[in-house]
Amino acid sequence: MTNGDNARRVLVTGAGGFIGHHLVKRLKADGCWVRGVDLKRPEFEPSSADEFVIADLRSLDNCTRAVLDVQDVYQLAADMGGIGYIAKFHSRLARNNTLINAHMLEASSLEGVDRYLFTSSACVYPSFLQNREEVPPLREEDAIPAHPEQGYGWEKLFAEQLTGYYHQDEGMDVRIVRFHNVYGPLGTFEGGREKAPGAICRKVAEAEDGEAIEVWGDGRQTRTFCFIDDCVEGIRRIMESGYNDPINLGTDEVVTADRLVDLVCSIAGKHLEKVHNLAQPQGVRGRNCDTTRFRELLGWEPRVSLLEGLRETYAWVWGELANQGRAKPPLPRIPVGQPPSMAMAPSLVRPQAGSSAEGALRADLNPSLGFVGGSQTQAGRERSPDSR
Repeated sequence: MTNGDNARRVLVTGAGGFIGHHLVKRLKADGCWVRGVDLKRPEFEPSSADEFVIADLRSLDNCTRAVLDVQDVYQLAADMGGIGYIAKFHSRLARNNTLINAHMLEASSLEGVDRYLFTSSACVYPSFLQNREEVPPLREEDAIPAHPEQGYGWEKLFAEQLTGYYHQDEGMDVRIVRFHNVYGPLGTFEGGREKAPGAICRKVAEAEDGEAIEVWGDGRQTRTFCFIDDCVEGIRRIMESGYNDPINLGTDEVVTADRLVDLVCSIAGKHLEKVHNLAQPQGVRGRNCDTTRFRELLGWEPRVSLLEGLRETYAWVWGELANQGRAKPPLPRIPVGQPPSMAMAPSLVRPQAGSSAEGALRADLNPSLGFVGGSQTQAGRERSPDSR
């Protein structure tokens, strides 16, 4: 497909966020015409979208404008973050995301878009299936009967149901993807919304060899992690699959929090002491992703090992911190015979970008925040909850 008149017209909401930004790049590489919408632009590099719009998608009017003349909608916009954020702001998350998802579905239905993909979360799964370290993989059907994580999990599960109702009642061709801990370069690594891999990479990069770093919880809680390249590939394959029910997107490589720290330390070439903070939130005790459905449906599964993905992520985080004079030696190295990926190709150290608050979402809704065209400056890099 080329970028001419026959190019597929696509909307990516949350295009200023981590996964949304990577997805825009992939869609452009696939030859699509892409409109990105978010409350802020991508933090670490310019968007490659054909049109980037600053808009608050809690507004139905803004959602209606966002979907004009597009064929596919990838709905990634969400108020979200790591465990420290989602454990604290239940009402804010539930309110903001319910408004975004309800209005995006209605606007897309009225516009008659061809396909609509909603990005959900492993947080929809019941806590009673995740109450020990060694847990069986979570199957898609395990979400009901429901007992998801407070706030974010309940909102995501409701949005899945609502998306399914639009499929049943309005005939909308939908996809529902449940992410399991996506990580990689260009992802937030500080500020309160970062997830475990980014946070650990930051702590290790800032530490001198032999020092101690804080680990939330006792270090024995378990998770699986999916590298961003595999996530984007999975999203594209699921959109093309024609499958309308919820589907996991993740890996079944289970590690403890302590093991995650050990892997990053080995990549960094540092020996660090772990100080466990039991007062901090740590989420469910154990979580594992059942990959059966997408392997059978798509004939594919994620290819990047956790060690490979962390190696690339650590090198990128180290470079960002080095720009600020915060990274401690040694300099990350790419293993012999492994070519640098697109994310690592630029120099690890680059000039520091300026920052400004461009339409970032505040704790309270700003009624004056509207739908603004693509003429905004590229300086807006404040983290926003309206993006993945």
